[in-house]
Amino acid sequence: MALMSKNNNRFAYAIILVKEITKTDFKLRYNNSALGYMWSVLKPLALFTILYIVFTKIFRIGDAIPHYPVYLLSGLVVWNFFTESTNGSVAAIVEKGDLLRKINFPKYVILLSKVLSAIINLVISCSVVAIFMILFGTTVHLTAIFIPLLLVELAMFTFGLGLILSTIYVRFRDIGHIWEILLQGFFYLTPIIYPLQFVYKNFSPDVARLILLNPVAQVIQDIRYGVVTHDTYTFIQLFGNEWWRLIPISITIAVFVGGLFIFKRRAAYFAEYV
Repeated sequence: MALMSKNNNRFAYAIILVKEITKTDFKLRYNNSALGYMWSVLKPLALFTILYIVFTKIFRIGDAIPHYPVYLLSGLVVWNFFTESTNGSVAAIVEKGDLLRKINFPKYVILLSKVLSAIINLVISCSVVAIFMILFGTTVHLTAIFIPLLLVELAMFTFGLGLILSTIYVRFRDIGHIWEILLQGFFYLTPIIYPLQFVYKNFSPDVARLILLNPVAQVIQDIRYGVVTHDTYTFIQLFGNEWWRLIPISITIAVFVGGLFIFKRRAAYFAEYV
């Protein structure tokens, strides 16, 4: 009974810490900024505007996609969540080094706060997507009811990856620069600015299938299928069998569990290196 009470107190303490760290990080991000929280909307909109002009007026890729503005913005919003969470997680433990040395608390709450902070921005950005959907008259399909589950899948994958990256960064600071480079490559390997149909028809069906095995790409495509257009390629179109969807889900679970395992094993030694 005493052990249960101790665990409950530790869990409650962790929740309070997550809440406070998330609130502090979110406020500090826009501290001394004239537009403040508006930047959480303006940044994705600015990138959207640039990409929309380039890929509709110059390369004309967007012409073949129904409701391309919503198509593009929905992909960017999901991608921004992924990059914000992972970039914020990489150096999170080192940045909180003073706190780690002074207070004994579950270290994972630092990473969890980064993901929750990104979720706040994601919710704000989703409201902009909803406005675009109304403006461009997109139809919400019944499959949209699965979007919350898709976002949970994405959050698990992102959190697990953040745990791994932050653990490596404690010992090897080069991982921060390496991850920035990898993200640039992953951006173009993920069907955000172009449709997966383009890869399927102009390069190789196998390359398109390989891209879709990436959990981030899978989530983006499934969300688009639910709220933008059924012309979006998903697993049923590319593989002919929904069971293939288990591969990115399995990758997500493996990254999440593996991240927890690696982080827990190394957490006791963090204070020595930060």
